[in-house]
Amino acid sequence: MISRKICLLGASAVGKTSLVRRFVHGVFDDKYLTTVGVKIDKRTVESEGQEVNLILWDISGEDEFSQLQMSYLRGAAGYLFVADGLRPATLAKVIEIERRAREALGPRRFVLAINKVDLEADWRLDEAELETLRKQGWKLFRTSALSGEGVAAAFDELASAEADALS
Repeated sequence: MISRKICLLGASAVGKTSLVRRFVHGVFDDKYLTTVGVKIDKRTVESEGQEVNLILWDISGEDEFSQLQMSYLRGAAGYLFVADGLRPATLAKVIEIERRAREALGPRRFVLAINKVDLEADWRLDEAELETLRKQGWKLFRTSALSGEGVAAAFDELASAEADALS
């Protein structure tokens, strides 16, 4: 069995913990609990005929990404960045965190989950900026921890055999 450490990163209250709960336990809880430090969960998935054990590091979403948080990224095979479609500043924070992580630890496979697609009519993100990210090679997933839409697809992308080439 392959094991892969995946770190969830983004600003506070974007839904990182809710996405993990949806993916690992199949539930949504609308009570907001701030993650302190890191919370680790795991789920085994099948990808291309192989079992892959995803070790999910749900890292606290502080608006200032500290050196302590950077140490959590060591050994990660990939990152699941999370932005809130209702708050454009969270996308800017993800872009900053990705740059800092790449500069400190080198390139890693990553995807961007733009969360709260169930509220997409109210999103305030700039589609041109999202298209620019796509052109730069970012893989974007529209997700909802509430409905489950897009959640498995985002994690499955990080579990795929292609991830071995970038780990």
